[in-house]
Amino acid sequence: MAWVYLLIAGIFEISWAIGMKYTHGFTRFWPVVFTLVSMFLSVYLLSLATKTIPIGTAYAVWTGIGIVGTSVLGIFLFNEPVEVLRIVFIVMILVAIVGLKVISR
Repeated sequence: MAWVYLLIAGIFEISWAIGMKYTHGFTRFWPVVFTLVSMFLSVYLLSLATKTIPIGTAYAVWTGIGIVGTSVLGIFLFNEPVEVLRIVFIVMILVAIVGLKVISR
């Protein structure tokens, strides 16, 4: 169950990172509420996951999910540049996340 918590925490990590873009410097009410709720849920679920998953592994996976998801959504939502090396490095992060899951007990 800890890995499920961690996956959902990673999704909320993506949500608050993307949500911050829509807050316009925390000046728009509903995007701020969405972002703050996503932040809370992300950290709360991460804390549940770290009850059984080592903190180093959990934190690396949590931030990795956030990095990959935010980078991909940034490309689609905000027209961020799509460059070959950028995609290669995003895939490398994804491989590292899967590798950490595979080698964890």
